Amino acid sequence: MSNTDTTDQQTHETTDTGVLLERRRDVLRKVGGVAVMATVGSSGIAASEKDSSSSFSDYPFTLGVASGDPHPHSVVLWTRLAPKPLAEDGRGGMPDQKVRVIWEVAESETFDKIVDRETVSATPKQAHSVHVTVDGLQPDKKYYYRFLARDAVSRVGRTKTAPLADSQIDELQFGLASCQAWVGGRYASYRNMVEEDLDFVVHVGDYIYEKGDTKTLTDYRLLHALYKTSPDLQAAHAAFPFIVTFDDHEIENNWADEQSQKDGEADQDPQVFLEKRANGFQGYYEHMPLRDSSKPDGPDIDMYRRLSFGDLAEIHVLDTRQYRSDQPCGDWLSANCEERFDASQTMLGSQQEQWLEDGLEESPATWNVLAQQTMMSEYDYDPDEGKVVNVDQWDGYVAARNRLFDVFEQNSGMNPVVISGDWHTNWANNLKADFDDTDSETLATEFLTTSISSGESWADDVEQALSENPHVQFFDGDHNGYLRFTVTPEKWQTDFRVVANGNKSKYETRDDPNADVTTLATFVVEEGEPGAKQIEN
Repeated sequence: MSNTDTTDQQTHETTDTGVLLERRRDVLRKVGGVAVMATVGSSGIAASEKDSSSSFSDYPFTLGVASGDPHPHSVVLWTRLAPKPLAEDGRGGMPDQKVRVIWEVAESETFDKIVDRETVSATPKQAHSVHVTVDGLQPDKKYYYRFLARDAVSRVGRTKTAPLADSQIDELQFGLASCQAWVGGRYASYRNMVEEDLDFVVHVGDYIYEKGDTKTLTDYRLLHALYKTSPDLQAAHAAFPFIVTFDDHEIENNWADEQSQKDGEADQDPQVFLEKRANGFQGYYEHMPLRDSSKPDGPDIDMYRRLSFGDLAEIHVLDTRQYRSDQPCGDWLSANCEERFDASQTMLGSQQEQWLEDGLEESPATWNVLAQQTMMSEYDYDPDEGKVVNVDQWDGYVAARNRLFDVFEQNSGMNPVVISGDWHTNWANNLKADFDDTDSETLATEFLTTSISSGESWADDVEQALSENPHVQFFDGDHNGYLRFTVTPEKWQTDFRVVANGNKSKYETRDDPNADVTTLATFVVEEGEPGAKQIEN
């Protein structure tokens, strides 16, 4: 992604302290729609189980609750204690000591039938965040959860487990989100998303946007805390389990493996960048509903993983940053160059690439979903005879893409669908065996979501070259929003859900929390017939 994003994000970070405090008060008023300082005693917790410490200085669940990575019998629950979430030291107003937190899971929102309940410790080392993997749950079932600490009770979150891997599933509906630059705490996209009937949401990166001076763990903690104060983002996390992966801006624009892309001697030192990467990963983990298996080890984090939803769909969550080769020919739009065809260029790294190939070949699911960050389809930005591509995307890694396409081609019945983000615009692409041949076989379909809120400056460049890219079935550069997928054994349907408000521009609309959602376009993929086909809404 270009540095335009970082500049754009910084413009919206200039909110003064008074406005931030008022926003935080607004968050507290809205939490759960009830009095936020409910007592532990009123929730049925025995007095002997209360934390013996005094009350918090302020309501501690200011950053909301979340769930994620649904399995048939388990799900991850998350919260973070932060009575002063924007305290300059990044500690959220918490003391340097452990705090006991009780979590509860129930079958109803009233918690009259609690199915599991335990106590865990929130520690300073993890910014008093809590990651709980709840086991022993029933498959394909909705549950409700909450947290309690001292005399405070969190809002209630709703989650849902996955169906058994070998069960027959008639329908699955989920959302896709990406790129949510801070716009003052309100996200029209998320405000509308919570009204959908989704099983889960996939987020493919740029959850935060780093600033020019974002380097320390405190810096990353403060950015994540700022974003998590959004009432709309909190509502989305409370409504659905999220399956998350990162892209570049969780650390730094366009980074690749151990290579910084920033200018300046200090940032070109790999050790300096790895320290920044470690801080970014730690801050990310502390604020995401991730399993213990994704807990960072210094500058390393295990993020690629696989989730099954009955016999209907298997989601292969990819990490296209941590193991990729440095971008060839720069890290942005580039004239065609030989380096991008180098067989040694890798987007996934050899281990993840083999893991993906094995998983695709062995998958029993009707639909195989690749949840990943940057656009996989080729796109030629030159409307004339030459070729200009974005080498930060898969166009910079042609041999790696061809190896993946060979897997698609050799395994009929795989029904691969690639879901992507990063590019702040809406796309439906037919992934071709040879993008230079319009008659070449379509091997898979890619749907790329626009941003939740981030801006862009390249839509005109895309539109000028659309005639040179006939494999692109749909492009929209005028809206923010998200994608909604409805999947059945016979058909995959993609609804491009965009937020709009009359004649306001994209930049005006994204700052308007009252913008409504509408379906701009709908495409389907028939089982056994890769390629996107538009249908009437």
